[in-house]
Amino acid sequence: MKRSTSPSYSITVQLSIENRIGMFAKIATTISKAGGDLGPVAILRISKSNVIRDVTIYARDEEHENKIIKALNSIKGVNVLSVMDRTLSAHKGGKIEIVNKVPIKDCIDLSRVYTPGVARVCMEIYKKKDDVYTYTIKGNAVAIITDGTAVLGLGDIGPEAAMPVMEGKAMIFKEFAGINAFPIALNTKDTEEIIATVKNIATAFGGINLEDISAPRCFEIEERLQENLDIPVFHDDQHGTAVVILAAMINVSRLLKKEISEFKTVIAGAGAAGIATAMILTEAGVKDVVLCDTIGIIYEGRRKNMNPYKEKIAGTTNPRKIKGTIANALMGADLFIGLARPNLIKAEDVKKMSQNPVIFALSNPDPEISPEIALKLARVVATGRSDYPNQINNMLCYPGIFRGLLDAGASRVNTEIKLAAAKAIAYSIRDEQLSEDFIIPSVFQRKVIASVAHEVAKIARETGVARK
Repeated sequence: MKRSTSPSYSITVQLSIENRIGMFAKIATTISKAGGDLGPVAILRISKSNVIRDVTIYARDEEHENKIIKALNSIKGVNVLSVMDRTLSAHKGGKIEIVNKVPIKDCIDLSRVYTPGVARVCMEIYKKKDDVYTYTIKGNAVAIITDGTAVLGLGDIGPEAAMPVMEGKAMIFKEFAGINAFPIALNTKDTEEIIATVKNIATAFGGINLEDISAPRCFEIEERLQENLDIPVFHDDQHGTAVVILAAMINVSRLLKKEISEFKTVIAGAGAAGIATAMILTEAGVKDVVLCDTIGIIYEGRRKNMNPYKEKIAGTTNPRKIKGTIANALMGADLFIGLARPNLIKAEDVKKMSQNPVIFALSNPDPEISPEIALKLARVVATGRSDYPNQINNMLCYPGIFRGLLDAGASRVNTEIKLAAAKAIAYSIRDEQLSEDFIIPSVFQRKVIASVAHEVAKIARETGVARK
């Protein structure tokens, strides 16, 4: 599958161009022939002989960028003066900062926010520990914790290289939910060290968002932290993905007028997201879920390539006890959920599914099956990408979930909260709005996050995990 151009690979090229008629048309044609898309253009200087322009170009990848630059340099009368990578430039110096809420203009202000006045506040918290939520940032702060072992589709690239993702997530927390989120990248892969470190720094935070920690360690880390902390611990790669997938499935059920319990569902990928998705679907009432890993269908009693988490999920999935490859699992299936790798299934596999097959091919940037192929064969197609309809994106979930958890002063995330979040996302689309191309709302529909936050806070109180 040939990738389309993307703002992720955008460059601004400063060009010196001979000042004569038709030159910019040549530049635009050259960019188009090289497969690039022309973005904003600005004239910086004009003289009798030359025009200096900034030209923004969208490409597919770095190799494609270089190809376009080479093509521009080959035009007679055009000279490439400089090239700026717009994505790298956006990250220079980091993407977040700390800003004071209270001004310090004179010694009176200083005496209130720092010594000696701050001592009074310290003693208030000493007398009543829960006042830390009232008088410090804790009540609106989340730690985003990673060890850099499972970053996006890049794998184990280390804590330093994981930081740009954590900063981006912190930006989303602030922009869409008003939450102060802090990126914390740990220079250890040791489970015990991670657990101990997070426990020791948790005092400052009202919630812990685990991110990009590889399976199966991520399961134990989350479970033990939640057992030992009195604030919610939420691994977004597991539960954020699962919640949004469930929301999309609820809306497919509404669209096709078919009960969610009736969907024969196949999940490819038995890592963090795959196992969590299998769990939440069964908890939501889906009766027939088959989970597949790299060697095929997971079933109770399988011995090869298993771990305690696969063994546990094997006991609650695959009720027909089928064995074999993913192709075997897809025969007669209604829904395929891909959380694995590119080009995993073929057109022939989709043709063997049920009459109205549904494909959620979520591997990014290249899905388990080309969307162009899937769209010809399936009733509904969703991906993890923003350049196709029905983007299944965790961002629909975690800002609202944490906003609701913090508003309620919740101590943990339970199954009821996750199910409520999925329903809130799903029902932000009215029945009459649903279509094959619109089963999941846009991440920029801010009412979705507000709705998720409201429902999460409500269920936290109803299930007894709220302080407020």
